[in-house]
Amino acid sequence: MPRYHEGRLDARDMRVALVVARFNELFTEKLLQGALDCLTRHGAADDAVHVVRVPGSFEVPLAAKTLAASGNFDAVVCLAAVIRGATPHFDLVAGQVTRGVAQAALDSGVPVTFGILSTDTLEQAVERSGTKAGNKGWDAALAAVEMVNVMRDLKSER
Repeated sequence: MPRYHEGRLDARDMRVALVVARFNELFTEKLLQGALDCLTRHGAADDAVHVVRVPGSFEVPLAAKTLAASGNFDAVVCLAAVIRGATPHFDLVAGQVTRGVAQAALDSGVPVTFGILSTDTLEQAVERSGTKAGNKGWDAALAAVEMVNVMRDLKSER
């Protein structure tokens, strides 16, 4: 019979850092509110959640890597919005941010989740930051809670 490892959606004993880009604040504040709501509803204590603000999306991975490597947090949730414009800037930033967030998790072994909108339009960003497509901040926080519990379960198998 196989043994299954699945994360519980219980954040009661977790310390979580939220890295939030100030650029595109109209959207990132909604992502932050969604993430905070998710963590609260799943039992995280207010004083166990730290919000770290950075200038923009490009700065998110460095802060995430630093927080993950500190040993002070069980998970890091990254929240930002990169919206396509008339120049190639979107492609440059979105790719590097994605790579950096993934690298922070791999380098540290700490769940670093991706609540970074990368949209073609402002309307898509509105939809993903709390309207008809849900709130990707909530989703990233929920993924963090689940992954912390999965990793704890996997480490207990040793």
